[in-house]
Amino acid sequence: MIDPTPNEAEAMTVGGQQGGEYLESIGKSDLVTLTETEWDRFIDAVVTGYCDHLRELAGNDRTRLDAMTPEVSF
Repeated sequence: MIDPTPNEAEAMTVGGQQGGEYLESIGKSDLVTLTETEWDRFIDAVVTGYCDHLRELAGNDRTRLDAMTPEVSF
């Protein structure tokens, strides 16, 4: 990813942590030793962690932006 936004950078960190937690749970750290199923689950953990966190951050941004919008009475 070229020039990630602050939200994307944070989501990458969270996704990486999720992948690391999965590897710890199966007692492996060398990616070359993963079976096909383990690899799929590792990638799923990273991508899901990234996407879920990015959605959470986007929701927080939306809430902040909505709160900044002044109400106009007519």
